[in-house]
This record gives sequence, C-alpha cells and structure tokens, in this order.
Amino acid sequence: MDRIAANSAVVEATLADASALATPFLQTLVRLIRAQDSFGAWEKKSDVEILSDYVITREQRRALPIIGDPDPDILWRVEQYYAAIGLCIEKETGMVASPMMSMHHEGFGRVVLIAGRLVALSKLHRDLHRFGFDSLSVLAAEGAKLVAAAVEMIQKYSEVANA
Repeated sequence: MDRIAANSAVVEATLADASALATPFLQTLVRLIRAQDSFGAWEKKSDVEILSDYVITREQRRALPIIGDPDPDILWRVEQYYAAIGLCIEKETGMVASPMMSMHHEGFGRVVLIAGRLVALSKLHRDLHRFGFDSLSVLAAEGAKLVAAAVEMIQKYSEVANA
C-alpha cells in the first residue's frame, strides 16, 4: 500500500510540474536559457531537462556541505533566474528591470532589480551553493511571487521608476 501511495505522489508531482511548465515565468526562463545555447547542445533536451538543475531535493541539499563556494554554473543559474524575473516584470509593466548581482566568493551577497531609479526587488542570498527549489512547481511559484512583488513596487512608486 505504501508503494502505491509513493507512486501516486510521484505522479501528482509530475502533473504539478507539467502545469508549472505552462506558467509565464518558467516559459520565460526556458526561453532565456535556450537563447544562451549558441552551439545547439541543448536543442534536443526537453524543458524539464533544461530546468532540472534548478531542482534540488531536501535530501540533495542535506548532502551538500554547510559551507561551500558556488561554482560558475550555479552563479550562471542564479543570473538566469533573476534575468527571467526581470523579463517578466518588463512584460507586465513595460519598464526594463535590470538585475545586478554582487556575490562574495563564499556564496553570500545580494541581487537587486532596478527599474528606472527604483529598486524594484532586493534579495539577499547566503549559501548560494545550495541554490535550488524542491520542484519545478515551487520554482514557478517563487519566481511568480518575486515578479508580483516587483510589479507591485513599480506600480506603487511609478513616479520614481519613470524618473
């Protein structure tokens, strides 16, 4: 009986991930990542395979050391994540939201998205070598949440953003 319940949980997670792939944020993230593929290495990969590096289960996260330096691949993934947030903000508001990232080599730092003269989003990170999400649906939800917060900030302080 436990095995059936476990299999149904996997099926539900797969369905949730499939619906998450249809969200505007994940579609933007996939397009942005595919645009970086200048040699066609990811051409035959599915969207799930493209985004698989963003999914880190709790068990995988526990296996990582507490202190560690982020490698260039992780830094690139974080940059792409926030660039996708910026593109979604631009699509909703018409304002260009440029991400700026300052990370220490030990994996802590800040990412800001600036729209005009307004800091539309500010996010502090630590343990960046553990950057990831439990599933694609969590990735989609977190991205959408940050986009919504930044859009709200731009709408609230539009005179600063437009200055």
